[in-house]
Amino acid sequence: MKLGLFMMPLHDPKRGYMDVLKQDREAILLADELGYDEAWVGEHYSCKTEPIPNPLQFMATLVPVTKRIVFGTGVINLPQHHPANVAGDVAQFDHLSEGRYIMGVGPGGLGSDFELFETFDKDRSAMMADSIDIIHKIWATEPPYRIHGKFWNVVVDRETQLHLGIGPMLKPFQKPYPPLAVSAMSPKSSTARLAGERGWGMVSANFTPSNQVATHWQAYCAGAEKAGRHPDRANWRVARSIVCTETDSEAAEYLANENCSPGWYYAYLRDNLRTYKMTKIFKPDETMSDDELTVPRMLEMMVISGSPETVLDRLVALVDEIGWFGTLLLTHKDWDNPPLHRNSMRLLAERVLPRFGQHMETRRIAA
Repeated sequence: MKLGLFMMPLHDPKRGYMDVLKQDREAILLADELGYDEAWVGEHYSCKTEPIPNPLQFMATLVPVTKRIVFGTGVINLPQHHPANVAGDVAQFDHLSEGRYIMGVGPGGLGSDFELFETFDKDRSAMMADSIDIIHKIWATEPPYRIHGKFWNVVVDRETQLHLGIGPMLKPFQKPYPPLAVSAMSPKSSTARLAGERGWGMVSANFTPSNQVATHWQAYCAGAEKAGRHPDRANWRVARSIVCTETDSEAAEYLANENCSPGWYYAYLRDNLRTYKMTKIFKPDETMSDDELTVPRMLEMMVISGSPETVLDRLVALVDEIGWFGTLLLTHKDWDNPPLHRNSMRLLAERVLPRFGQHMETRRIAA
């Protein structure tokens, strides 16, 4: 059983940029100190609320000051980049981190970025798949490159001077390339099905209700069956919002304020996705109306909170509902109360995970 930290990241846009960058770095440094296995960082170019445009650059600052944590891009939005750029940037980071890297990719998820990169009306899922194929071909071959995809071409031919080392593109540290994972949000996600077909890892989003998270694995298995693959639950990561405090009452008091960081987080996501008529992502069933998506209701549905004992019980209930998975990802929130959030990370690692891991192992063996 592994434990990771997933950050979009998402912050109050009134905060200073340097301040949030320092806080996000502090959270990953703490995760490394506490023995977390992974740290995932998102990519958004045109959003002050989600303010990291280049997660590889951000994570590179943490490579020399961490000891063991594995970094994941959560995610590189492939339709927004030429595959050759991604291939070079990822290969360089994989070397800098000496293989402490998981290549999380996706089709994009922010409307303003779609507009910025002119991908709104394009088949972003097909672009993502095409980009991955091109990147893997770059890493698997030597020049001259004559790679022609559906959306991009990679050609280095007449201008190669192999005796001078001109032409070859950098290969990753990990062979044949870093493990690849995609995120799944919608019920019965088509991205989850594609991941199963291709044998990629999968991350289920923290803002998806648990009964809909179960459909991600069902879709993954359907894709794997179609491709004749055996689905491995160890490659499934499930992200959850968790507030772990010394007592149940401490967590309840914190979450009772709708303006607390998790409350603000879910209100932001709800209002953003409502613009694109995508609120079904938040709903445990299709009969639920948008009016029912109040902040208290969303906190109730999607935040696991309380004492270590209560959090453990709720995580066990989650596993009993969806089955076992390989990695639990704690979703990082804006630290409106830094001592509370630091202690939550510590309690989860030291007092919840050991017992939760035992339950997971029991479920794995039984399966």
